[in-house]
Amino acid sequence: MGAAAIAGCAPNGKPPLPPGELLGMSHALGHRLRDGGFPAPSETRKIGVLIVGGGISGLAAAWRLAHAAVDDFLVLEMENEPGGNSRAGQSPLVAYPWGAHYLPLPTREAVHVRELLAELGVLQGDPAAQKPLYDERFLCATPQERVYRNGLWEEGLLPHRGLDAGEREQQRRFHERMEELKQARGSDGRRAFAIPMELSSRDPEWLELDRISFSQWLTDNGFTAPSLHWLANYATRDDYGTAHTQTSAWAGLHYFACRNGEAGNAASDAVLTAPDGNAWLMRGLAAKAAGRIVTGAMVWRIDEGKSSVAVDVLLGAKTVRFEARQLVWAAPAFVLPRVWGAMPGELKAAALAGDYAPWLTANLHLSDLPEERHGAPSSWDNVFYDSPGLGYVVATHQLIRRRLSGTVFTYYRALHDLAPAEGRRLLLETPREAWAEGILAELERVHPDIRRLTIRLDIFRNGHAMRRPVPGSLWSGQREKLADFRSPRITLAHADLSGFSLFEEAQYRGVLAAERVLARRSGAGSTPA
Repeated sequence: MGAAAIAGCAPNGKPPLPPGELLGMSHALGHRLRDGGFPAPSETRKIGVLIVGGGISGLAAAWRLAHAAVDDFLVLEMENEPGGNSRAGQSPLVAYPWGAHYLPLPTREAVHVRELLAELGVLQGDPAAQKPLYDERFLCATPQERVYRNGLWEEGLLPHRGLDAGEREQQRRFHERMEELKQARGSDGRRAFAIPMELSSRDPEWLELDRISFSQWLTDNGFTAPSLHWLANYATRDDYGTAHTQTSAWAGLHYFACRNGEAGNAASDAVLTAPDGNAWLMRGLAAKAAGRIVTGAMVWRIDEGKSSVAVDVLLGAKTVRFEARQLVWAAPAFVLPRVWGAMPGELKAAALAGDYAPWLTANLHLSDLPEERHGAPSSWDNVFYDSPGLGYVVATHQLIRRRLSGTVFTYYRALHDLAPAEGRRLLLETPREAWAEGILAELERVHPDIRRLTIRLDIFRNGHAMRRPVPGSLWSGQREKLADFRSPRITLAHADLSGFSLFEEAQYRGVLAAERVLARRSGAGSTPA
């Protein structure tokens, strides 16, 4: 499929496109890593703990080390700023996300998430409470979400207008079944679907669900309604970048059944958010690593020795060799085999076993709120039923008490309908103007005047946004090899170890890696998962 077909061609007679930039993860540095030719180290620095990767996992590892009064660590980030999928931008009007944009109410199992929220003053009172109170400024303002279908907006994500009795009954049964799965436990006493996912039951009856697709599970269980398949497909595209026909049924059910968090001052389906998405959470973690984050740092060689790990890092035009007593690899798993020549064969195979979803985000800066279609009122999350995109979130929705002259719409699209390699090629080769035209044409069906109101439109490309939880990828053994890897001086930490990218998973893997480092430093061995 060509770029014009997927992104859209500029029509005749339309006003010129708004200005903007084509942004994204540094593919040039990634290709440099593939091609090699780095300068020899010009200096050597010693460090206690070196954390490679400044996304949520790396920052969480630093956060945990800092809490343990460890200060001889450094975080290396290849990009020009930390944050990974939780980065954000700032306009003269408002902040806005470039990636992850909400956090569901944390479950009692997500103890590290609750600890962070309490530290930031967002969770108030006892972090272990069944129904803690949350700062209302971070509880998503209502209305929270709506879906555009058949020319009208409908409240909520699951369409209901004009459906026959049979489809409505299937929707009821589906909701009932998901509530049952939220409570389901295995013979080992663990929840069937927990978050972090490492805490889930290991009963074979649940793990077998990883062998089939989510769409097959729906059909096998009598859920054939088009609206339910649309919802499942939306959910897996939104969280995993993958269609429900290509998503593990275990992962699909995990989306709906893992989160049972509650609040004393909000409904159970409420989410925590801010104008800049999840960047406020990222900054909360990064604050503990202040002065110890180095950006523009690309690791190109790792050599594990008996007493230290030698790590060669490109900083500008020179290579610096770090000699670290402990290394935490918090970058994507697929990069590690390129830099660690002596990586064990089985671990290398596990790191390369998964693929990654290509992803596109756009931020549209608007001079005013656009014209609305009929139906449910403007919401924070605005989803399209019949559209290649996932819809958009409104940066100013959380500032509902302020009168602002404009806003920013953050538009999301997973390139799920292409093979990942083809999606990455398309991201690399398609000009900003083609993407911008396609996005505006899509949004014009819903907001006829949006082209006139858009004063800037920036595109962000992420070729390896998240590891894809395809059938067989979670519980067949390969992912577990990454999660269970033990080395005297190298520890892995990334959401890849969970098999999909969520804040809760990334933070958990970073904290767990830091605890293993701390255990080694104290001579106590590694801590259990």
